[in-house]
Amino acid sequence: MRIEHVLAVATVSSVERSARWYEQLFGRPPDNRPMDTLVEWRLTDAGWLQVFHDPDHAGSSFVNLTVDDLDAWMAAVASRGIDTGAVAEATRGVRLSSVSDPDGNTVTFIGGFRAVY
Repeated sequence: MRIEHVLAVATVSSVERSARWYEQLFGRPPDNRPMDTLVEWRLTDAGWLQVFHDPDHAGSSFVNLTVDDLDAWMAAVASRGIDTGAVAEATRGVRLSSVSDPDGNTVTFIGGFRAVY
């Protein structure tokens, strides 16, 4: 037995509005639209972000994404018209920067992440 995929979920009040925003964030259209209430981006071989219509919980999601070059990633996000947060120094070389989607869900990009510290 094994886990094959990880599916992070951002709950939103409008799938269409949020799909446009996440398309802008990632610089590409979604990989899958399995139903009217769900849009998906495949971000790694086994990791997906699902944007799911759930007005009662919209804005309460946190998604953390590790990137290989935080400065380059945040510059690309900013070039696509999304307001980026300041880069914060954490510990042991880890750096963070967050953005908020239209519902207030937080997407944090993490540079310098390691599986073992």
